[in-house]
Amino acid sequence: MRAAAVMAATGLLSACSETQLAFHMTKKIEEATANSASATHGNYKIGDPYQVEGVWYTPREDFAYDESGIASWYGPGFHSKRTANGDTYDQNALTAAHPTLQMPSKVQVTNLENGRSIALVVNDRGPYKRGRILDVSRRAAQLLGFDGNGTARVRVRVLPNESLQLAALAGRKGPVIAQGAPRVAPEVPAVPREQVTVAALAPPGGSPAPTPASVAPRAAVAASLPPSVVLERVKPTSIFVQAGAFVQQANAERLKARLASFGSAQISEYKQGNQHFYRVRVGPLATVEEADRTLGRVVGFGQTDARVVVD
Repeated sequence: MRAAAVMAATGLLSACSETQLAFHMTKKIEEATANSASATHGNYKIGDPYQVEGVWYTPREDFAYDESGIASWYGPGFHSKRTANGDTYDQNALTAAHPTLQMPSKVQVTNLENGRSIALVVNDRGPYKRGRILDVSRRAAQLLGFDGNGTARVRVRVLPNESLQLAALAGRKGPVIAQGAPRVAPEVPAVPREQVTVAALAPPGGSPAPTPASVAPRAAVAASLPPSVVLERVKPTSIFVQAGAFVQQANAERLKARLASFGSAQISEYKQGNQHFYRVRVGPLATVEEADRTLGRVVGFGQTDARVVVD
């Protein structure tokens, strides 16, 4: 009986040790998972208004963002450095930098010159060159087909549900109050990692960007792209420098008259909600380089809020 008691006690101690070991290992796994999520997505950040080269930027949470403009890319000089939200920049990952969007957030970026479209995680601030709305990683530029040209006309749309998932993993707290977004962030156990497939693409190189008609046959082009890239139908676009937007038409007419020396100033009307606006634009402009030069002239003319737009 004494021997049996000793054996039972030994078994109990062994079971307790195994339980403690299992608890210890589970805790380590949970800590590793948390650290991995933090390293992948960085911290949730919006940030305060800031100024770069005389231009003020006001970051804000926006789950309904949808804008077209000029994108650029950045790579080797920033590889392995810290991004604005504490992530580690990887030029081969599918990420992007935006001057004001919440970080991290996920956006759908479509190259309006060839129809290629991919989802990117915004985890950095930039670009800070006037006339640019997005900086993408080198790999993203390769997949979108503009790494050779350096810039492209793009449409950038926030993906609200995916952005909420990333925000939850990065530590965002509280309900969503941004326009166009759900009121409460859903419970999210995990976010799938991007699968980046290395493939030899047919980039436009230094040649002019293809028109939507020259993308055909679409099936053949789509078959040659990696699975992270989809092919969308796009329409021809034009580049303008928008000098200002006004509620009163008389104000728009006065600015148009002041810009008469540019030779191509025009007024276009548009509605945003119930508000009617009059935009003063210079263009259309043939190239990004011409748009940059024109933007510089318009800003020097006193229109410091002027920007490059794609329509």
